[in-house]
Amino acid sequence: MQRTIQFVLNHPFNKGRVIPALIRLFKWQLLSRLNKQPVVHQFTQHSKLWVWKGLTGATGNIYCGLHEFEDMAFLLHLLRPDDLFIDIGANIGSYTMLAGAEAGASVIAVEPIPQTFEHLTQNVKLNNIGNMVTALNIGLGSKKDILKFTRTHDTGNHVATDIDTDVVKVNVDTLDNILEGKIPLLLKMDVEGFETEVLNGAINTLAAPGLKAIIIELNGAGKAYGFNDDDIHMLLLQHGFSVMAYHPFKRELVDAGRNNTHNTLYIRDSDFVNSRLKNAKKVYVQGRPI
Repeated sequence: MQRTIQFVLNHPFNKGRVIPALIRLFKWQLLSRLNKQPVVHQFTQHSKLWVWKGLTGATGNIYCGLHEFEDMAFLLHLLRPDDLFIDIGANIGSYTMLAGAEAGASVIAVEPIPQTFEHLTQNVKLNNIGNMVTALNIGLGSKKDILKFTRTHDTGNHVATDIDTDVVKVNVDTLDNILEGKIPLLLKMDVEGFETEVLNGAINTLAAPGLKAIIIELNGAGKAYGFNDDDIHMLLLQHGFSVMAYHPFKRELVDAGRNNTHNTLYIRDSDFVNSRLKNAKKVYVQGRPI
C-alpha cells in the first residue's frame, strides 16, 4: 500500500491535485473490498474500462487518470481516425480503449492469455468499438509456433521459462503475418522480455516508413531468454528511430536516454510526429484537459 501511495503522490497527472488523487485511492480501496464485482470506470471522456480489485494497471488509471501518463498521452495526441495502432501485449485493453474509443483509430490488439483476452473483449464491447478493433488471442514471435505462457501474473504474464509451472499453451504468429501488409502508425509492445523475438518477426513492419513511433518496455527481462536490450536499441536506431521523452502538457518531444525501468519511446520522422502532437485536440481525463 505504501508503494501505491508513493506512486500516486509522484504521478505527473496528480501534480497540484494530490488530495483528490488520494481520495480516489482510498475510496477505491474501500469500495473494492465491499463490492467484489467489476465496475465501470469512466477512463477518458469517450472511453470506459471494466475494473476490479487487483488489476494493477487498470486501477492505476483510477488513481492517476492515465496510469502510464506520458505514453498514454502521446498515443492520444498522435493518433487520428484514419490511423492504425498495434497493441502487442494488450492485457485488458487500456491502450486499446484510448486508441479506439477516444482517438478513433483502428486497432489490432494482441493478447495471448485466454482469461485476460476475455477481459479485453469485454472492454471492447463496453466501448462499442468492435468495428474498430481486431482482437487476437495469440502470442507473437519470430515464427509460427506454439509456446507456453504464464497465466497468473496479471500484467507480468510472459513466455514461460523452465521455472514456470502454471502455464497455458498459446498459438504464436509473426507481426508481419498478422498485419498482412498493413502498416501501423504507432506500435506499443509489452511482452515481458520477448521483444527480440517479436521484432525478429516484424522485419517488414520496422522497415516501413509509415511506422512513426514505438512504445516498448526494455527493463532487462529479456535476459531470461538470452537476449540483450542493447541489441534491440541498436536495431531501432539502425531503422532511423531516436529515443525521445514526451511532455504532454507542453506538447513537447525532447531527446532522451533509454529508460531501463519503464517504457521507452522511439520516434521516426520527428517533424511529422511533432506536427501531430502540436495540433491534436485536447483530451479530457477526469475532467482535466490534456
